Amino acid sequence: MQNSKHPSITLVGAGPGDAELITIKGMKALQTADVVLYDALVSEELLDLVPAHAVKVYVGKRSGDHSASQQAINQLMVDYALNYGHVVRLKGGDPFVFGRGYEELEHAASYNIPAQVIPGISSSISVPGLQQIPVTHRGMSESFWVVTGTTADGRISDDLREATHSNATVVVLMGLHKIKEITELFKAAGKHRLPAAVIQSGSTQNEKVVVGVVDTLPELVKQHEVKAPALMIFGQVVSLHPQFQSVNEVYDSIS
Repeated sequence: MQNSKHPSITLVGAGPGDAELITIKGMKALQTADVVLYDALVSEELLDLVPAHAVKVYVGKRSGDHSASQQAINQLMVDYALNYGHVVRLKGGDPFVFGRGYEELEHAASYNIPAQVIPGISSSISVPGLQQIPVTHRGMSESFWVVTGTTADGRISDDLREATHSNATVVVLMGLHKIKEITELFKAAGKHRLPAAVIQSGSTQNEKVVVGVVDTLPELVKQHEVKAPALMIFGQVVSLHPQFQSVNEVYDSIS
């Protein structure tokens, strides 16, 4: 088709899952979109904000189910911008927190297409926060790590190994399938009793939360049938969760 509009691209962070947690600026971008390329973890409620004429394209990627490769998404984004005008690339969480957003910016720049970024609320901070788990807390945690569970080649990140020796809060994204290996790393660092939690589909109707300690976490995940997408939180701050006292008493009684 002949495009009378100037091509442009906006990377928009959709937040952790609840449609109401997108920013006002992100909403405004959706309302001016000619095309929306959206991910698997994006609430479909947000698509109701898109103009009736706009093209909506699902490009979700989940473990074992990649609807489109990153290279294909990059090219789709550019092709739609050149042919339709304003493309909104709608990504779960924040585009620059394990979202590969900068790769998409670079691809747009290689075609001289103007692009901007509208940050989103990262699940790494917001999902624990919604459960009353602060990632930092005076006298308990002075900093926090946000680490991917596995690297591009399927290994556990070396940064995660380093993080297990820290006193900081450690938030692990995309690592549920390696929970046994990850908890073994904490055990090797002498942290069997470190408070820990797993949150599935945080901020959505499918949310599940399990709270325990490093020793009990894999069994709790199995018992409660927690599935991906989920994040893990390791650190003393998890002891602030309302459920922690009762689960810790149970652990003490059987250990």
